[in-house]
Amino acid sequence: MSPRTDAPRPTRPWQWVLTLSIAVGSVVGGIASNILADMIDPNLGAITWIIAGGGVLIAGVLATLEVRSRRALQADAAVEPAPAVPVQEAGVPTDLPDTTGFVGRRTVVDWLAGTIRAEHAVALLGRRAVGTSACVVQAANAVRSHYPDGQLYLDLRKVDRRGPARALRPREVVDALCRKVGIDETALGQAADLDAAATLLRTALGDRKILLVLDNVDSPEQVKPLLPPARRCRLLIAGSPTLNGLEGVRVRRLAEPSADDAVELFVAAARDAGSVRRGLPAEPSVRHIVELAGRQPHAVRVLGSWLAAQGWSPQDLLTALRHGLDNGRADATLTLLASRDRAYAGLAADTRRLVRLLALVPQPVSRNAVAALAGTNRGHTDRMLDQAADGAFVTVTPDGRYRLRPLLVPYARVHLLCDEPPRRRVAAQARLVRYLARQAERYADSVLPDEPPGTEPGSDWFGRHEALLRTLICEPWGRPGALPANPPRRMRRWWLRLAVALCTWYASAGRLDDWAAVCRAVLQSPVAHHSAAVAGWAHNELGAVYRWQGDPHRAAVELTAAVALRHRRGAAQSRTNLGLALLDQGDVDGAVDQLQRARQQRSPSDRAGQALTELGLGVAFLSREEPRFASRHLIRAANQFEVVGDRRGYAAALTNLALAQWWLGERLDAAQAWSAALECHPAVKDRQGQAAALLNAGAIVAAGAGITGAGEPGSRRRATQAQQLLQESLRIRQADGRPTGRTRLYLGDVARILDDPDDARQHWEAAVEACEKAGDADGAAAARDRLSEA
Repeated sequence: MSPRTDAPRPTRPWQWVLTLSIAVGSVVGGIASNILADMIDPNLGAITWIIAGGGVLIAGVLATLEVRSRRALQADAAVEPAPAVPVQEAGVPTDLPDTTGFVGRRTVVDWLAGTIRAEHAVALLGRRAVGTSACVVQAANAVRSHYPDGQLYLDLRKVDRRGPARALRPREVVDALCRKVGIDETALGQAADLDAAATLLRTALGDRKILLVLDNVDSPEQVKPLLPPARRCRLLIAGSPTLNGLEGVRVRRLAEPSADDAVELFVAAARDAGSVRRGLPAEPSVRHIVELAGRQPHAVRVLGSWLAAQGWSPQDLLTALRHGLDNGRADATLTLLASRDRAYAGLAADTRRLVRLLALVPQPVSRNAVAALAGTNRGHTDRMLDQAADGAFVTVTPDGRYRLRPLLVPYARVHLLCDEPPRRRVAAQARLVRYLARQAERYADSVLPDEPPGTEPGSDWFGRHEALLRTLICEPWGRPGALPANPPRRMRRWWLRLAVALCTWYASAGRLDDWAAVCRAVLQSPVAHHSAAVAGWAHNELGAVYRWQGDPHRAAVELTAAVALRHRRGAAQSRTNLGLALLDQGDVDGAVDQLQRARQQRSPSDRAGQALTELGLGVAFLSREEPRFASRHLIRAANQFEVVGDRRGYAAALTNLALAQWWLGERLDAAQAWSAALECHPAVKDRQGQAAALLNAGAIVAAGAGITGAGEPGSRRRATQAQQLLQESLRIRQADGRPTGRTRLYLGDVARILDDPDDARQHWEAAVEACEKAGDADGAAAARDRLSEA
């Protein structure tokens, strides 16, 4: 499309009127106050002089500002390069203009020149200010000798003096072309409608060999009356992507110039502006400058002219541009760059705001998220996104999400700094975080194992938006594309809720490293610096991750820090986790102490927390070989888990309760407990809990078969049943990479009962190796004892 020269803006009449009014008002006010002073009190004369002096001072300040503004505009115009296509009023008969400062794009120009000789109508389509006008005019000049009857150029975008440019209506286009071919106004006025005017134009063209060049075509309706062109007439069009699909028109798309072409354009503009600096094409800074300008031809040429006008080196210009971006301030250089983005200026005001706000989000976002970011309703958001997509500012992913084109992200950040106040940027980010937190909490509930079937899967939602969520949570605060360094309270609250929901998803998916990364990001965030309770929560989550990873020592360190930072209820949960970590280290007495203190700190209304603590106490007493106390705590845990509807916890309590009852000699109760546990685990998708239940059940059945003796009736049946249970437990543990020493140990016992000593020895040898690898000294010793007895 044809570039425009941004001439100095004329001084608004109201500015001079305001200045003169203040000056005249000051004088008149001084005279009036002097008269009043003489009438009332001569001592008021000093006040008169003060008022008059203040008025004169204000008028002088306004006049100074006006002069400085005019000088700035004149200096700005001095660095404006000559337009590639000279400005011509729409509808005025002019010959084909010559391009200036045209570099690169040779392949495109050659294609246009060759195609227009064989086709009746050729169109070069591209987003605004990408260089379609210059390429089309350059190609038209290359073939003008083939059209001796004339070459007519028409710009279809009319520049109004009081407002932005507008597209010519179809009738205006036909009328302008009629005037160019010599049709008088009388005949043109007699054309009743558009079809009559188009017929008049075709008759005037006749068999003349004429090249029509239509520039800045914005809609198909503007050129449809001209298609197909006259028999010997050729039509060359530079337009927007909306023209794609016109019948009878050969179309080619034009993107931004390549990096090499953009560098060549920058160097040519600098030299045309008087720069004598050598080696510009080889400067790495030049390539960074043109990328920062989105390789937009006009912006690149302006920066080249600005380099020559200031006498800077490319590194100086790049430093000036990055200084404002890194410090979040719009200086003169960034303002110059922002004002030369013609594609951006061609958008509606609300769409421009949407484009610059999308620079705050480095990842694709859904339409609803865009609506939250902009603070508008869906209908308005859809219209703005459609306009931004038509202007090639945004791209759409296959699943219907939107993001800025990567090439335009730095330029959009420039507009963000220049046009969007910091307060409104933060407000937009806060709206986005709030929306995502609400959605994440909604879908986090659906990834929990106890969620009933038929719930919308949350894993799909988290999988689509994981990159965006991780960026918002884990990216250091204050960096470009991240959240502000000093977030308001409402943003901190919603951000934490978003982090909690993301941790829930990672925990449910077993992605422990990602879970830990989110926790560390929370610890390093301003949210944790403002609240010790938040830091305590993050330490507690890290401790849970380390426990799952089999590192109880690091888990105990993190959980100890969590206990010190959290309040009563949070400290109770952290103490429970700390007790379990100590239990993993073999410190049973310390674990019991922490779990009992956690039980005392639990709120009576926190039934789930009480059940978890009771479960931990039951396991601790089992480890201390006190099955009677363990049985009491495990029964309480099972009852409370059943009341709150936690099937996973209920199954875990029953699994351990069966072991305690077996030690107490309550064989029937133990069998009922592990049978109920086995029914619960598959329903809640707890593979590790299911493996533990199978191990306990197999050990119980195997012990029963061993007590009755290998020759007793039913002993082989029980041993076979135990073998099946233990083999299923072994399969699950091997698939998940969990320790298998105890399972191997009992499988060897079952093989001995079944009179298979070789199989028993193999299992015990494998049990010794697995127990030593897992740090289970008691299991390894038991396996060695069995090997020595065999």
